[in-house]
Amino acid sequence: MQKKIADILDSLLAMGASYADIRWHQDDWLQSLSTLKGILHQNSTRKRQGAGIRVLCDGAWGFSSTENMNTLADTAKAALEQARSAAQLRQFKIELSPKETLISEFQTHTLIDPRTVSLEDKMKRLFELDQLLRAPEVDLWSVSFEFYHRSIYYADTEGSKIWRKINDVAASLDCSGIDIDGLRQKRSFEIYQDINKSVGWENIIDQDLNVKASQLVDQLKEILKAPQCEQETCDLVILNSMMALQVHETIGHALELDRILGYELSYAGGSHVNLDDFDHKVFGSKKLNARADGTTPNSPGTTGFDDDGVPGRNVVLIDNGILKNALTSRSTINEANTLAKRKIFDQSGGANRAESYRHMPIERMNNINLDPGNDGELEELISKVKNGLMVESPRSWSIGSNRENFHFACEIGWKIKDGKISHIVRNPTYGGASIPFWNSLKYVGDKSTWRLEQVYNCGKGQPNQIMRLGHGVPVCVFENVQVGSES
Repeated sequence: MQKKIADILDSLLAMGASYADIRWHQDDWLQSLSTLKGILHQNSTRKRQGAGIRVLCDGAWGFSSTENMNTLADTAKAALEQARSAAQLRQFKIELSPKETLISEFQTHTLIDPRTVSLEDKMKRLFELDQLLRAPEVDLWSVSFEFYHRSIYYADTEGSKIWRKINDVAASLDCSGIDIDGLRQKRSFEIYQDINKSVGWENIIDQDLNVKASQLVDQLKEILKAPQCEQETCDLVILNSMMALQVHETIGHALELDRILGYELSYAGGSHVNLDDFDHKVFGSKKLNARADGTTPNSPGTTGFDDDGVPGRNVVLIDNGILKNALTSRSTINEANTLAKRKIFDQSGGANRAESYRHMPIERMNNINLDPGNDGELEELISKVKNGLMVESPRSWSIGSNRENFHFACEIGWKIKDGKISHIVRNPTYGGASIPFWNSLKYVGDKSTWRLEQVYNCGKGQPNQIMRLGHGVPVCVFENVQVGSES
């Protein structure tokens, strides 16, 4: 197959392409298991293979894919014809930024490959956790596992040849019940990753999941009878799962370069950031340090190389509050620099990614992380708050089309008075304008508060692509935030 791919790439150059690449998914495997109220709800396994071919001709992209490897040559010709057609309509001639030619490989660090674990053992663990979520106050509960493996071969006309073997595991716990006002409340949890460990079945049998299941039920019981969150302006302590959403929606999506250039306006929206902002715009307080890190160990956003064949990079996006960089690919850098009439971006950030071989790669988040700070552990952060609210777990979210503002609802909140947690509150919400909000960042927790959260449902593009990624975030404290209640 590698020889066949090489021959097709050569033929595309001979037919007039200036560049082409092929992503062959030799093995694309996904298994999903779940319970609902104590019974098996889902047991599905999908295995497929295919190839996506991207061709650059006359300054425009063409793309085609197939699951029949015997038609690979015809698929390549279809992609070339698409590029020639697109060239008749293009407004800006695509020129790829330079990259290193590599022959390399990448593999996720896994101790126990989920594909080697029997269905019986997976079911046993699934229902073990299901049992821990049962209680008289809980009328709806579920547990889900997802196991994901891909073996991908990438080759391009510049001579790069890259093998990747990628594993991901996901597990979520969910329980809900009816509160004193007749409204449904829930507590949920999705496993996060330890950058110092591994990604495999070992994450699912970790006994910390048992502890978390029991904790969720206990918290739900308290939420059901808790008072509503009061509307006020106060300090806000945001725990990791909510910080991941905050970073995802108001930093990650806002700094995708294709969105900044206007290519996502018809579906996912634009960005309040423009090309003149880089290197001087104050995006947040001096406590804010954000990066797009495609090298974060054990994250679903770390795939070794992006779908341009660019190695994962650790790119500083925001440095002490100042906007420095964006999520970039080889095909948008030259356009951005030309439009800005200055060199903003010097090389691809390795953020060009596709959901599968059936999709054209576009700029996507890999791991948008915040650096930990020096303001202490969680208890120390709480002790610094005279009047505040601590929140965890997204319940719903609403974001402006240009990521200029937001409003989030959370599953649970804790009222803080005089540096101590007072009580749990129901239906907490908070919102604000993105730039003023990040400028209100007051404290950033230390390394003990930093956690790698996983995201498996990030949607973007037309046709829509659902991507996997991670957010390494510490606990953060913001001052003078408008909070309230979702009824």
